[in-house]
Parts: sequence; C-alpha cells; structure tokens
Amino acid sequence: MYLITERMDLKKRPRPFETLVRSFLFFCAAFSILITFGIIYEIGKEALLFFGNPEVNMMEFLFGTRWQPQAGDFGILPLLNATLTTTLFAMIVALPLGLGVAIYLSEYATKRTRNLLKPVLEILAGIPTVVYGFFALTFMTPLLRSIFGTDVVNIYNTASAGLVMGILILPLVASMCEDALSAVPYNLREASYGLGATKIETALKIVVPAAISGLASAVILALSRAVGETMIVAMAAGAGAKLTFNPFESAETMTGHIVRISGGDLSYDSIDYNSLFAIAITLFFLTLLLNIASQKIVKKFRQRYE
Repeated sequence: MYLITERMDLKKRPRPFETLVRSFLFFCAAFSILITFGIIYEIGKEALLFFGNPEVNMMEFLFGTRWQPQAGDFGILPLLNATLTTTLFAMIVALPLGLGVAIYLSEYATKRTRNLLKPVLEILAGIPTVVYGFFALTFMTPLLRSIFGTDVVNIYNTASAGLVMGILILPLVASMCEDALSAVPYNLREASYGLGATKIETALKIVVPAAISGLASAVILALSRAVGETMIVAMAAGAGAKLTFNPFESAETMTGHIVRISGGDLSYDSIDYNSLFAIAITLFFLTLLLNIASQKIVKKFRQRYE
C-alpha cells in the first residue's frame, strides 16, 4: 500500500484565453443592452416632447378616431386599427401554414426532404420586404379584385398587404414551430405508437400539446414581426389614416405612416415631427406587451411538461 505524500495544488490556474473570451462575450451582451436602452431613451425623449405639448390630450391620443396632426387631431385608433387588421390577415396565412409545414418536417419528412425544404424556407425569409410590397401590389391586389370585384377591392387595401405579410413571416413561424416540435422527447411518440395511435393522432394529440410553450413563443414572435413590418404596408395598404373595418379599403398603419411622413418636409421639433416618436413609442409598448405575454405563456406551460 502506497501513501501519496505529495500535496496536490488545487488552486485555480490562470487561463488568459478563456478570460479574454469571457470578457468579449460580456462586452457583446452589455453593448446590446446599452444600444437597446439608447434607442428607448431617444424615442422616449422625443415622445415626451409630443405628450408635453398643451395641444395633445392623452385620452384623445388613445381613444380618438381622427389622426391629422396638421389639424390638431391626434387620435391613434385609425393607425392602430389598420396595424391590427394587417396583422390579423398575416396570422391567418402564417399560423396554419407554418404549423402545417412544421408538423410535416418534424413528423413526416425524410432527412433528404427536410434538407431540401429548409433552404427553400430560408430563401423566402431572405427576400427583401420591398419585393414583397411589389408582389402585394402587382399580384395579390389584382387577384383579390378579380375574385371579389374591382368595385369592392380598392387598389390599395389592408387585406392584400396582410396576406403577403403572412407569406413573409411564414418561414419564421415554420422554423420556430419545427424546432419546438423536434425538441419533444421521442419516447412520448413511442409510447403513443405503442398504445396503437396513428402518426397523425400522435402528432396532433401528443407532440403538439407537449410543445405548446415553444409554439406559443413562435406565435407571439410572429405577431411582433407582423406589427413592426413596414415596407409591405407602406406600399400596398395605402396612405391616409382612416378608421375602417373593411379590409378591402385603404388604410394607413403606424409603420406606414412613419415612413410616409418622415420622408416629407417636417421641421425639427414641430408637433408633426414629435408625433412620429409618439407612434414609435406606442409600437414599442405594444411589442413589449406581446413579449411579456409570451414569457408568461412559456413559463406556465413549460412547468406542465417538464
């Protein structure tokens, strides 16, 4: 029997390269946070100038039905209504198609088919949004006018913009949903097959409910993406704030209004100029609420399936 008499040195040895990498990663995270706070600060500073103007009433801003800053009308409901209308049409396209693609890729597609379809989805995601805007204006709008009639569908309308926006966010929804479905443990599928369930029953009744937290995150992220889309609605939805619930009429979204007005001759620090930042801060809080809701949904359902 031999005794170890040499004392072992258990002190942490210096690793300069690892320290350098950790410092660089910390810098990246801190820089991202600082940029975010910088954007919020700049938008909030200009928005406060708008809300501090004696001509602006907060209740009128939130519940008013007319948006004409030149005339002293600052009701954001027309812009918000158009934004939600296009978002609704985008979700009608993106959610069922995206979930269907995700289920196919996760449960049915072979590896060769998956490797073929994934790049195609990535190509859709890489197309510039201005191209989608032209597509909505030159293809989707004529298609809707040929179906419902030229006297019903205007040349600029929120329906065509929303439908094409759904095509834009389809790859995002499909990719995130496919990742969520693939993360479900395979033994759940085997247990379902062992009880005699078919593949479609296993996919819809076992895999999809087990992945509901990831699917909910995909839906909320897609909503945020649709709310913040700019070029498609700027080109295809129309100009001029108008409170209408007819998707075949033209209406201006919040992002579309920012693009149109910011390109005009606005004097700095005027109420028209500051109103753009008020719209921007409204968009920020809308997406913030969506992200908070996503985190709560994920936390609730993740505890159920852990």
